[in-house]
Amino acid sequence: MKRTVSIQDISCFGRCSLTVALPTLSAMGIETAILPTAILSTHTAGFQGFTFCDLTDEMDKIASHWQKEGITFDSIGTGYLGSDEQIATVLSFFETFGKEALIFVDPVMADHGKLYPAFSEDFPQKMARLCEKADVIVPNLTEAAFLLGEPFVGSDYDEGYIHALLKRLHARFGTRLSIVTGVTYQKDKQGAVAYDGENDCFYEYFGENLPVSFHGTGDVFSSSLCGALTLGMDTTAALKVAVDYTIDSIRATMGVEDIYWYGVNFEKGLNALSEVSRRFTEQ
Repeated sequence: MKRTVSIQDISCFGRCSLTVALPTLSAMGIETAILPTAILSTHTAGFQGFTFCDLTDEMDKIASHWQKEGITFDSIGTGYLGSDEQIATVLSFFETFGKEALIFVDPVMADHGKLYPAFSEDFPQKMARLCEKADVIVPNLTEAAFLLGEPFVGSDYDEGYIHALLKRLHARFGTRLSIVTGVTYQKDKQGAVAYDGENDCFYEYFGENLPVSFHGTGDVFSSSLCGALTLGMDTTAALKVAVDYTIDSIRATMGVEDIYWYGVNFEKGLNALSEVSRRFTEQ
């Protein structure tokens, strides 16, 4: 059985971060450890007065115990990191546990052309330090622009722009796979495009572009993609798994107006995701 560790926060209510990653990766047949960065009473979209407990000081203690126990991982996945100190802590974790592991970084910090409110203008440069150590990075278009110090392109792009952007990401960070999410060449299709810098190859997979926007879809995509790559799926198969699972989760949430802002209904697709993963591992 493969073993991974997911490093991000826990929102005790609301589908995002570790409450998405842990069940998703477990359903894929991967033993999943967690290194929580913070505990929140709810996620931060749509709720007021949520509680927040920073766990930065505990992260090194947990990692030190794991090291003493000789625990190893096949992959390390990171999500939302809330401070400069946490980035430094994760860099140290990579040094200790990442020598034989796939390092998967989702540089969660921005969308729709803007940084999230919690982050200062210099945060992208600090996030770039994590990306330099990664085997796989999965920014959206906004995050890719911030990582490269470029203007945000908005919706005015084509395949040529995306391919050139991915090559610039590879040149800057040297990652094995650079993947841009939320790509739409056509209004009715959305997906992800990857560049394999070692083999100079592009891969892509698109599904239906549904006319809605829900909290937590990036976490659904990222966790399932990390899981597929951890299992050893090739890039095209891994993109298909993650895009299909994300779209199925969105579709399962549409029309349920009283709960959609809690996050997407990823749970409904867990059985299918588990079956796809089982078939792959039994080949």
